[in-house]
Amino acid sequence: MQLELTLSGAGEDYAATDLGYLLHKNPDRVHIRDVASGRAYVFFSQASEDAATAVLTIDVDPVALVRGRSQADRGLLTQYVNDRPFAAGSFLSVAMAKSFGQSMSGRSKERQHLADRPLDLVARIVPVALSGDDDLGERLFEPLGYNVDSRLYPTSLDDDERRYADIRLSGKVRLADLLNHIYVLLPVLDNAKHWWIDKTEVETLLEKGEGWLGDHPEKDMIARRALKHRRALANLALARLQEAEATDAEPEEEAEARHNKDAAEEELEKPIRLHDLRLDTVADVLKSKHATTVLDLGCGEGRLMARLIKERRFRKIVGVDAAISTLERATRRLRLDRAGEAMRARVQVMQGSLTYADRRLQGFDAAAMVEVIEHIEPTRLSAVASALFGAALPNTVIITTPNREYNALFETMPAGRFRHPDHRFEWTRAEFADWCNGVCSTYDYDVTFAPLGPEDERFGAPSQMAVFERRQS
Repeated sequence: MQLELTLSGAGEDYAATDLGYLLHKNPDRVHIRDVASGRAYVFFSQASEDAATAVLTIDVDPVALVRGRSQADRGLLTQYVNDRPFAAGSFLSVAMAKSFGQSMSGRSKERQHLADRPLDLVARIVPVALSGDDDLGERLFEPLGYNVDSRLYPTSLDDDERRYADIRLSGKVRLADLLNHIYVLLPVLDNAKHWWIDKTEVETLLEKGEGWLGDHPEKDMIARRALKHRRALANLALARLQEAEATDAEPEEEAEARHNKDAAEEELEKPIRLHDLRLDTVADVLKSKHATTVLDLGCGEGRLMARLIKERRFRKIVGVDAAISTLERATRRLRLDRAGEAMRARVQVMQGSLTYADRRLQGFDAAAMVEVIEHIEPTRLSAVASALFGAALPNTVIITTPNREYNALFETMPAGRFRHPDHRFEWTRAEFADWCNGVCSTYDYDVTFAPLGPEDERFGAPSQMAVFERRQS
């Protein structure tokens, strides 16, 4: 089995041989990696200014697939006689991730400008294991904009559901997109995966399918096959895609209306400079906790991130928000669309939900949710706690939220109203403390509280902050 990747033509600022930079592979060498199924090789069959072809092939050890290489490895298959050493499927997907991981993430140290833009690329996968109709390759890849040439191999197998094909994909596409499409869809074509499937595989599917899977006409089949027909996991993936679609489809006028509502809340709090005070205080707490990697959850237009960028101690800052339009505003505010490679590596924004575990959010020193939690339905707060305190596990978590009691002191605010029309609730100090202490009783954290803004003897401060610290075992 093998995957061939060809970059054709040359431009004013690149040659076809730049494919080596994009794949992080020297065209003059054979690159070898051990994978679970055997050994993966990457080499260039041609490398000129006009055309370069990189080939990924796997030397599969069929006995090791069954018997395992050690007592701890129980093997990947149960039968000696099978087509797995020869047919491209999930073994090739794993080899792609091992060999082209940086390319799949869209990074190129030497040629980032090429990694960021569509190029004339051709991918040939041979032989592909097909489970289903003869036109399955076309149904999966043509909606993604590829020209698909799929040629079936003659076979003597008495199996109407299993075929083998030589599939050639061509189009003007980013290399990272091409690789991720193939990574996801190879096991779908085969309708088989050799590894264990659990909830983490849902996150992998959504990560690799970001930007295209939600709109794919065969997304139901892709989710089912990619998750080995585990109905609960497939339904979860489809629900996540539907939620993302609803957010992506936000009309521009609705995005503008939400922006205006935010501005109205800021105007209400402006006399006490509460907005700046909150952000400055959170930034100071992050510095005092010696955090170097920070998540801004519900980052909005990136105002906290703009403060953190100025501090070189923060070597990685990632903003997460559900709304694409809001992330676009953040990108413009932070000038990420014009940033160099170093800044793009240090500061990123990404679409995501705060109510689901997301592997991309793991491994950070600290996370901040500044005036975000009150925008979430109360019935989903337990999911937020599970995703943040149970899965992401930052050492420090900072949450700020309005103090409902203080609303009585805003002269222009009608009684019984929330500060922002999109708030689902606003907590009193006691209610906020109850929720935070409940989190600490469930997860391995301790919490301290601090007022934000001028304190009234009766009603307290206008906003309130909780700082969670993960207990050290």
